[in-house]
Amino acid sequence: MATSLITTPHFSAGDDFYEALIDAHRDLETAQSHALNARLVLLLANHIGDDAVLREALALARANVLQAAA
Repeated sequence: MATSLITTPHFSAGDDFYEALIDAHRDLETAQSHALNARLVLLLANHIGDDAVLREALALARANVLQAAA
């Protein structure tokens, strides 16, 4: 059975996570902030482990970025 990306709210405490994410970036230089994001993405991708779900997430994130830029 194929797993698909969950795009509906799925956080038990989304605001708390957002605050923790912002705190993790506090006092970092831009390059460090980008590095933190890259490492976080790779850690979460490893946790997910499903190539199809990861590719779906990449495509959706890219489409959203391109749409926002238009």
